[in-house]
Amino acid sequence: MRADNLKIIAGNSNRQLADDICQFVGVPLTDATVTSFPDGESFVRINENVRGQDVFLIQSSCPPVNNNLIELLIMIDAARRASAARITAVIPFYGYARQDRKDQPRVPITAKLVANLLTSAGANRVLAVDLHAGQIQGFFDIPVDHLLAFPVLYEYISKLDLKNLVVMSPDVGGVKMADAYARMLKSGLGFVAKKRHSATQVEATSIVGDVKDCDVLLIDDMTETAGTICAAAKLIKRQGASRIFAAVTHANLQDMAYERLKDGPIDELIVTDTIPVDTRGLPIKVLSVAKLLGEAIIRINNNESVTSLFRVKGF
Repeated sequence: MRADNLKIIAGNSNRQLADDICQFVGVPLTDATVTSFPDGESFVRINENVRGQDVFLIQSSCPPVNNNLIELLIMIDAARRASAARITAVIPFYGYARQDRKDQPRVPITAKLVANLLTSAGANRVLAVDLHAGQIQGFFDIPVDHLLAFPVLYEYISKLDLKNLVVMSPDVGGVKMADAYARMLKSGLGFVAKKRHSATQVEATSIVGDVKDCDVLLIDDMTETAGTICAAAKLIKRQGASRIFAAVTHANLQDMAYERLKDGPIDELIVTDTIPVDTRGLPIKVLSVAKLLGEAIIRINNNESVTSLFRVKGF
């Protein structure tokens, strides 16, 4: 049962998801003013008593990334100064996650910097979904509950009428994730080798796996310009695939992505609502992670395990 000391506060990044989480948990959204001054400075005021409460702050660091991140830090500080007993930063989409290593001279490890900022602001724990790299959990000196969107995506994908299914990763780095889906769906497995020319231009060079006359499911954790999945899909289509689906947890779609999806061979893009998604009339299916996050919030509040949230019914 949910305790009476649970408070959920939302920033401005994904208010609909916060409302859906509150509806599932069975608590009203805590009244808070989260706005900006005319010069752009963020301002937060919690309008209810949270002294001694278990506070969950819901905020994705999606565009505008820096504004939403600063807003979250100020929300944490406001809750800490209001004497909250415990503060959990619920970050459905963790921005800066791709800057998780020093792969060039004189560049930052910004994913670690963000972890330091969250901790210094006063967060006691973090709840996130599908971090770009699992080792980001190690950047924190506070507990991190790293949820996977896999059960949400699998529930929908398993009900599709897929024939001769092959699960493919659009790049070598995602093979482990694709393998997990392939084992659950009892399908074939493959991947696409790619060459990145710039942040927005990707070339798919070769395929490992047989896709002729098969339905193909491309699996990735995030997309912004849809360059990787569309390049992979075009090459897969040329190899004789029947239909192509793509499942992506975080759809941080930019204008270029919509143009590519409009002209590309992907029959359906399946995404979650960790980031607000405008389908623009395209075949984009948006699945909600509100139940997943809501159940995790209830369990954290009750000091229960969240391990079972990683399991899929029947496995």
